Amino acid sequence: MNNLMSVKKLDIGKFIKSQGALIAFLLLFIAASIKYDQFLSFLNLSNVLRQVSMIGLVGIGMTFVILIGGIDLSVGAVVAVAGVLAANLSSTNSLILTIFVPILAATFLGFVNGFVVTKMKIVPFIATLAMMMGARGIAYITTGEVSVRVGQISPTFTALARGYILGLPVPAVIFVFTILAAAFISKYTTLGRHIYAVGGNEEAARMMGLKVDRIKMTAYTICSALAGFAGVILTARLGAGQPVAGEGWEMNAIAAVVLGGTQLTGGVGKFGGTFIGVLIIGIITNIFNMQGNINTWWQNVIMGALLLVVVVIQSQAAKSKKV
Repeated sequence: MNNLMSVKKLDIGKFIKSQGALIAFLLLFIAASIKYDQFLSFLNLSNVLRQVSMIGLVGIGMTFVILIGGIDLSVGAVVAVAGVLAANLSSTNSLILTIFVPILAATFLGFVNGFVVTKMKIVPFIATLAMMMGARGIAYITTGEVSVRVGQISPTFTALARGYILGLPVPAVIFVFTILAAAFISKYTTLGRHIYAVGGNEEAARMMGLKVDRIKMTAYTICSALAGFAGVILTARLGAGQPVAGEGWEMNAIAAVVLGGTQLTGGVGKFGGTFIGVLIIGIITNIFNMQGNINTWWQNVIMGALLLVVVVIQSQAAKSKKV
């Protein structure tokens, strides 16, 4: 009997650790539904999905980087650079240039991050911090520290952020399709398996003959490309490219990834968890907006506390495995 009870306790503990993000999301969702009558309205939920979709794209890219045991602090600045570039290119009246050139520019910045980390052997924190400062500086210099308005361009560009597909916001649809694609890559492709292998044990991956540097560079490149895409969508939504755009997004993206169960040490995590982590951030933000009388800085306090709790749980789980 005692053995049965201990097994049940162990199973419950494992379930809470493995599904903690989902449990937290459900509790927040139920609490918000009870507290606020307008929370479950279509307008509110669609706005939440629209708002989190851009952070979600950045979070997907960050998941790739964290899975290899890295970090990317430059994604917020890359969002700004891509957004400003998209606003400038909108005056050409070319939808293709307005969307794809900023994404290509962001992709190049990600390639530089990967090159500095792998070939120059610079710690990811320092390498991406330098890129963050440099990219943000470029955004300020090229705009003169003022917003750049989007010119007259095809309504398709505006619809990229403000339109609907089957009743769902276009950014939300893009986010869902992107995370499904990322989950497929991670689970069913060689690249995905190699990313987990590098994050789990880099030296073992090298001994297995994996091209570790190329895998790392690919992860950083994907991360910046998705940040650039988020910057383009943000510009389409605001109708302007802002040099201050994306400030603090790197922290929100990291928080979403970690809340979703991806370990900062690399090699462990799922994109489905990142999806839940992004939704948690969105619901917390929405609750603050609906409450109205709470200082928004408390949102940072709550997110910091949640992040600390999750990291502590991950650390204890890692220690118990070693024992």
